[in-house]
Amino acid sequence: MSAEAWEAQVAALWSDETIDDDTRIARMAELAAAAPHPALGAFELGGANDSGGREAEAEVHYADATANGLGAVDPARAAQLVVQHASTLRNLGRTDEAIAMLRDAPPHPTTGAAPRVFLALALHSAGRHDEALREVVEAIEPTLPRYNRSVRAYAADLTER
Repeated sequence: MSAEAWEAQVAALWSDETIDDDTRIARMAELAAAAPHPALGAFELGGANDSGGREAEAEVHYADATANGLGAVDPARAAQLVVQHASTLRNLGRTDEAIAMLRDAPPHPTTGAAPRVFLALALHSAGRHDEALREVVEAIEPTLPRYNRSVRAYAADLTER
């Protein structure tokens, strides 16, 4: 199967709202086995498990995607992987790992402010509420049409960095 055909099948599977999680995971496992690169298959299978509530299985596939060089194969998916993997780690109670991963997340247009938002969620889960709020406020501040200086100052007052 060509890379283009594989990508089309993956996109179609993700957009199919008529199937349940188990079916999506099973079909994604088949597609992962036929992926043009192992890192791509591992990433998509991780995502299917993740969205199906199988975080422990997702974590294994996300780690495989990283180990198989997803960053070199598909930088956009690699940026998404950081967010998804860290979110999974947070859901597994591994908040310190999630926080570290998200703090090191590279900026990418496909994720925008998502790494910072998920970092805020991880900080909140770790009981670091002021840091979490600061992270969210600082993430959205650039999108505000005004009050930017005030918002930055209020955010800075939340914690010492």
